[in-house]
Amino acid sequence: MMNYWGGFGGWGMGFGFIFMLLFWALAILGIAAMIRWLMSQSSPNHYPRNKSPLEIVQERYARGEIDREEYEQKKHDLER
Repeated sequence: MMNYWGGFGGWGMGFGFIFMLLFWALAILGIAAMIRWLMSQSSPNHYPRNKSPLEIVQERYARGEIDREEYEQKKHDLER
C-alpha cells in the first residue's frame, strides 16, 4: 500500500512545521506588543513628546499644580 501525501510528495509536513513556527512567532510578538502598549498607557505622568516645555508649564498652571509665582518664574526661565 502506498502512502498518499496529498500531492505534496512529502512536503506537506514540512510546510506544516513552518506555519506552526510562524504562528507561534506572531502570537509571541502580539503578546509582547500588547504588554508594551498596556505599560505605556498605565503611566499617568507621561507627556507626549510633541509638546514644548512652555506648553507643559501652562498646562500645569491651568490644572493648579503650580501657583502664579512659580509659573512666571518657569516661563521666564524657558523664554531665555
